[in-house]
Amino acid sequence: MRHLMSPLDFSVEELDKLLDLANDIEKYPEKYAHACAGKKLATLFYEPSTRTRLSHEAAMLNLGGSVLGFSSADSSSAAKGESVSDTIRTVACYADIVAMRHPKEGAPMVAAAHSSIPIINAGDGGHQHPTQTLTDLLTIRSLKGRLGNLTIGLCGDLKFGRTVHSLIQALVRYDNLNFVLISPEELRLPTYIRHDVLRRNHVPYKEVVRMEEALPELDILYMTRVQKERFFNEEDYVRMKDFYILDKKKMELAGKDMLVLHPLPRVNEISVEVDDDPRAVYFKQAKYGVYVRMALILTLLGIHVD
Repeated sequence: MRHLMSPLDFSVEELDKLLDLANDIEKYPEKYAHACAGKKLATLFYEPSTRTRLSHEAAMLNLGGSVLGFSSADSSSAAKGESVSDTIRTVACYADIVAMRHPKEGAPMVAAAHSSIPIINAGDGGHQHPTQTLTDLLTIRSLKGRLGNLTIGLCGDLKFGRTVHSLIQALVRYDNLNFVLISPEELRLPTYIRHDVLRRNHVPYKEVVRMEEALPELDILYMTRVQKERFFNEEDYVRMKDFYILDKKKMELAGKDMLVLHPLPRVNEISVEVDDDPRAVYFKQAKYGVYVRMALILTLLGIHVD
């Protein structure tokens, strides 16, 4: 039995196989329509979510399975003080696989340690968001044709952005990558990722404050929102939330082949006028999220479709 706590839980070879499966699902969805008949996915979301929860549920339904679960801690026995370990032991009696989001770092790992069924980490605090990373990798590989030889700009909240942390850790295993870290001083990438991930793997990077300075050299621009829920006070959030806004004028500085990704939800960091630009692929990215989660569910349940 396997769990998914981090993108690094899969080797590069296993990751390529998973992405190949996701591409096959995209091309031949009818072939997989009954692959999980009789199987149940439990979505345990202690924190609000739209895309991550619904895409996991859509993935299981597309595979012919069924779903159950809760969408907030208040609607679960956590509100009565039940521990994560007790919850997971109980849910394992009802379901075959779990997707879990929790505001506390490491909570899905606690669940995995006490679970008799596979656990998918669907986001734990500011730590990891591995299924979003799989979505990002599938989007980049499908639209760019590769995961190496790229210059990738990461923009916005790099301090608390778990999607950014997971993506960097996954991508450093590929060749000839350059990162441009675009953020204000207060939201810089954590030191441990700069030192223990980028420098240790000899991956070149630079840090800039102005988005305009970076745009001409990028193959990928990965935008993130400033996350209100990660700030300790309203004043700091208000001061930072509009620091970066991508609009048509800034897009004119970018190359014609640059792709704009965003894990969503966006607030106002990407102007709606950018949505019509063919380089804006964040809604395609959301669709790829269903395919990759279908592939992940099949892989963790050990289900093979000829």
